[in-house]
Parts: sequence; structure tokens; C-alpha cells
Amino acid sequence: MLADGEIVGDGSWNLTIYVTDLNEKRTMVVKGDMHIGGVMLKLTESFGKDFKKDWSDHALWWPTRNKWLARPKHTLDQYGVHADAALHFTPMHKPIRIQLPDLRYIDCKIDFSIDTFSAVMQLCKSLGIRHPEELSLCYPLEPSHLKQNYQNLKEAKKIKIAQPDTNTFIAATRGSSNSLDRSLACPATPPPPRSLSATPVASQQNGTLRRYGNHIYSTQSDGSSDGGYCSTPPRAASLDALDALAEMSLADSPLEPDTQSRESLLTPKSLMERARMNVGWLDSSLSIMEQYVREWDTLQLRFKFYSFFDLTARAPDAPRLNQLYQQARWQVLNQEVHCTEEEMLLFAALQLQIELQTLAGGSAEAADTSAGSAGGAAEDEIDAALSELQVQLEGGPPARADITAVPELAGYLKYRGSYNALCASRQRFTLRAYKRGWVSCRDGVLRIHSSREAAARGDAPSYAVELRGAEVTPDAHPASDRYGIKLEVPSEDTMHEMWLKCENEEQYAEWVAACRLGSRGRSLADAAFASEAAGVRALLELQRPRKGAASQLHVEHLQPDKYLAPRFLKKLKSKFTQRVLESHANVKDLPLLEAKLQYIKTWQNLPDYGQTLFVVRFMGHRKDEIISIANNRIMRLDPSTGDHIKTWRFSTMKAWNVNWEIKHMMVQFEEGNIIFSVQSADCKVVHEFIGGYIFLSMRSKDANQTLDQELFHKLTGGWT
Repeated sequence: MLADGEIVGDGSWNLTIYVTDLNEKRTMVVKGDMHIGGVMLKLTESFGKDFKKDWSDHALWWPTRNKWLARPKHTLDQYGVHADAALHFTPMHKPIRIQLPDLRYIDCKIDFSIDTFSAVMQLCKSLGIRHPEELSLCYPLEPSHLKQNYQNLKEAKKIKIAQPDTNTFIAATRGSSNSLDRSLACPATPPPPRSLSATPVASQQNGTLRRYGNHIYSTQSDGSSDGGYCSTPPRAASLDALDALAEMSLADSPLEPDTQSRESLLTPKSLMERARMNVGWLDSSLSIMEQYVREWDTLQLRFKFYSFFDLTARAPDAPRLNQLYQQARWQVLNQEVHCTEEEMLLFAALQLQIELQTLAGGSAEAADTSAGSAGGAAEDEIDAALSELQVQLEGGPPARADITAVPELAGYLKYRGSYNALCASRQRFTLRAYKRGWVSCRDGVLRIHSSREAAARGDAPSYAVELRGAEVTPDAHPASDRYGIKLEVPSEDTMHEMWLKCENEEQYAEWVAACRLGSRGRSLADAAFASEAAGVRALLELQRPRKGAASQLHVEHLQPDKYLAPRFLKKLKSKFTQRVLESHANVKDLPLLEAKLQYIKTWQNLPDYGQTLFVVRFMGHRKDEIISIANNRIMRLDPSTGDHIKTWRFSTMKAWNVNWEIKHMMVQFEEGNIIFSVQSADCKVVHEFIGGYIFLSMRSKDANQTLDQELFHKLTGGWT
């Protein structure tokens, strides 16, 4: 029997597809065993000769299920598509606005159909940023997001505040691997960045009112809305403008961002607010489209994992080095990380040197050397290997007579603290005032004797402290000759505090290096001891002011608020120019890339560096607490003081799992398990940070290494 030229009763049915490019709906007769590729082919053939277009970048999107039908060999039945479904036929590459770490905005096209990890890789390749696995995309947040925890969609709807939704963890269907459109643009007059609201904001009887960017529309029960697509960009320029600045360089940035970009920065006022800033990270295993991002919305590109591979001051790494410097700079100026007065002045001096080099055309050194960079990198590696060999043969340290001897560091230090000492009596050690004693470090254990003679006689130490798992916080003030080391020593239930006071700079550098190695479970025989101590000495040398050197440089109208974090403004404002120029004398000879690298190294030496915070609630506890995830450990922090309560090293971690039904996370360590729920983000975000750091630690030094994306998703995705 025929009806309208089609056979009825053979299992076929009508499928409605909205074609976004034509802004119209098409109805097709299909069967459940029809492949997705065949559906798209039949659809494009229906357009006829009147509308000729290359449709290879288009795919089917299912708005009500929030997913791409990205596998062309799968059938409609396999995807569960029935007659009530309303699909969209839309481009996979869509225009979007990206804010870079240096706060500039660029407009670009990226693939909305592949997982975010792959999209970031393609974006970084287009921008010339090496090691894209260290970066990710996040939603731009607003000040209101720091005032309370945002965990799930229900809470966001309850308080009627649009909040980026990171709780979209579902099994993702991997899309095609279409390459990134390399066309980039930064319009002369950029449209204002738009905050992204990622959740439904109201319900209606016949559908849902959804907000995507600045677009609010009603999704009717038949799925006939336009899906929030913007057929023309929300500005006067056309999409052709995306080809305008494909040659833009990220190796240099404007000395100061525009006012609008500067105002987009959030300044956390407490540890809790810092922890709430991590709610915005996108899920790396889902596509951008699946996370409620639409055309011309704004996302931020940021360094996510603080484990930077092969940072060099060579020309090929200039864009990455500059963007990382910019992210570090704004973290320092916004007080996301804390530093001492001497360190703040060093940061200001390095920033001044970078600006002077930029104004003097310092970036030309990168351009001049880029032509020979391909062979230059190999030559640099050969030169470095030859230099290292020469040092070993000629200038290396003398070999020990007994290679079986265990190296030891010892000397008279002042000490105080409160902790459980590892003595036979297991006594409680409490000293509020400093006491002088003979302190030695061997095999990761700190031993304290009353005198050198007592140690030489082989007397049992008064106290012995296991350094493994300790938190080491240097506290040096070269200008006043104060060199202290704060140790937070782990015990069964908490971290106990101990202070060491060194007599001079050389002693301080060696003991900081020894304590850091001991905290990582490594001995003084480790080859890293010498380089660790040398790095401490170099940093102290840069912090020492040089009197009378200010006259060598004439800089007028230095504005302290551009170089100092707010907490230092009142104290240093009146004498800022003199102090910063004295500090600048130590770095005035650094070329541009070296100055940026030194800024990053100084940032990496801060106690707060590399700590990603989350508000959590441990099982059996009623109060919110904070955990910090770093590249090699998880820390439990006191929310009010920031003191370390407990540290768990990744080296002792056996597994990390998530109960997706109740959103609880369990991390198993050799010393026991911890179970907690995440209050300031989805638990998937925490899971991804742990898995991401494990993945980054497995990278090899092979220059030709390729990223194992499957392994990354296995470690971060949370699938069983």
C-alpha cells in the first residue's frame, strides 16, 4: 500500500532534522537500521542543486540527549533515535572566543564534536604552544561564584544563579578527529566577553527555557528550537574576519591588558574562595558542545597541571614560556599565591626587566633564532651533554673513598617545634624557644644531639624526625640575614610543626635541599642534591639588594600597583622605586626569555605554588575542609589558617575511585584510605587532577614522544 509515494508498514518513520545553516527543518523517511552516515547523505542530497555546499564538516547533534551522533557506521537504533527525536545538522567546527593566559581574547574556530582534551591539543598546535597536555579550558567565573559552593545542577537551579555545569559526567562518544581551523583573529574592537551560563534556568510546561551565553530560547517538546546557534556572529565583523590574524604571535603580550580584561580577574580573599575557583574546569572526556558551550561563547585557556615538561628559554618554546609567565604574574599580583617582601620585589624587578626588554625589541632574539631552531635544539642538547661530561671529568666533586658510605649533612642549628619524636620513648617534643644543637640528616631522618661530641660518641639522639612526607617551607630574608626552614612533619593523625634556623646562606641552601629530598623519600646521595642547593643559592642571590645600583637605570613614573600585590602596597609604596631598582640591578642583564624563565622558577619556589584547592567533606565529618592537589601529593588543609593537617604522597597511592551514584571519592594509600565528597566542584574534576598528574609523571624525555590520549582518558575518565 502506498501513501504519498512511500511504503507504509515496512518499519519506516519520519525523522525531523533541523539544518542550522539553512535555518529550516527537513523531514526524512528513515528506518531504524539506517546508518548515521546514510542519513546525512540522504539529507544533503535532498537539498538539490539549488544549495551547493561542502557538508563534510557537519554532523548530527541530538539536543535533548545532549550528544553528538558522531559514529557514521552506527545505526539509528544503536543510538536509540526514534520518531520523537529532533536532530540538528550543524557544523562541528564553530566560532568561539578564547581568553588566553595573558588576558587577551582571540576568536577562533574549534571542533565542538571531539573531547575537550583533543580540542585543546588542536588549539595549542594552532597557537604554537608546546605540551598542550598541561593546559585545559574553563568557564569564566564571576565574583558571586566565590561566595558559596557550587556542586551540582540542582543547587544552581535552587539559588537561581546561572553557573557553569561541570557535572555532566556521562560516557562520552568520541567524535571525529577533524583538524582545527587554523584561522585566528583578534578584532580591532573586540566585542565584550560574555559570561557563560551553562544550566537550564527555568522550566515550562511544554519545554525548557535554556540560556546559552547571551541566547535564551525555548526548547519545545518537539525539539524544534534552533539549539542556540548563532547564524551570524554577535558583532559587525563577518566570519571571514577569522582569517585576519592567523600569523599572530603569542610569544609577546601587551604590557598591560585592557581594563575589561583586567576586571575579568577574580581576587580570592580567603582559602575557601581560592578553592571555589576550580569549579569551572571543563570535563576533558566530553566535547565542548556536551558541556553547554555554544557559538561565540567565551572560554578561558589556562595551564591546569603544574608539572611543566622541558621548560627552556629557546625560541620554539617562546609562546609557551610567555603565556606561562603571564599566568604566574597574575597569580602573584592577585595574591593567589603568597610570597615574602623580598620575593615580591624580585618578581617586580623581573617584570620590569621583561617590560624593558620587550620595549627594546627583545622579542627579536626569538625571531632571529627561529630559522635555525630545528637544528638548534639538537645542537643545544649535544652541547649540554658535552658540558656535563666535561664537568664530570674535570670539575666534578671528588669521589668518595668508600662508595658504600651513606652521605650525611650535619652542623649546629637552632631548632624549636612541637611534634612526636621518633625515639625509643616516643616522647612528645615541645620547644617554644629556639635551642642550639647538633643536627644531622642521613637516610631521610633528622637527628638532634646535644653536641657534636655526643654524636661522634654514637650516643642515641635526643630526638629523631622522619622527613618522608613532610612539608618543607623555606623562610629566608637575605636583607636581614634570617634563614629559617619550616617543617610540617607527618604523624598518625596530623602534621606537627618544627622550625630550623640556619646561621648563614650556605648552610641554609644545603639544609633546604636536604629537607626537600628527604620529604620525597630520597637520600643525600641523590644527584639532585647539588642542583637543588644551587637553585636555592641562586634565588637568594637575586633577592639581595644592591646599593647604589639604581642610578644605572632611569625609570620614571613606576606605578606600584602594577608590580606589587595589594598586601605590599601600603608598606612599600613610598619607597617602591628605590627598592625595585635595587632589586632590578640583579637581573638587568637577563635577556627576555631568560627573565621570563627566572620569573617562572621563582614562582615555582613559592610555598603555595602548584596547589589546586577544593572544598571537601570527609566521611564522618560535618564541617567543610580543604584539600590541595599538587603534582606529587594530596594535602589536607585547615580552612582558616592554611596549615597542613595531613599529607599523602602519590608514591604511596594504590588506587583512586569514585562512587558515581553518591558522588564520593575514595583514595587508597599504603597508610590507609580517605573518603570524601567534593563540595566546590564535581568529584570528576578532582579525579581528573589526580589522574592527570599521574599521566604527566609518565612522560619520557624522548623528544619524539607522542601523547597517549587513550591512557590519559583511562587515568582521568573514571570508567571501570
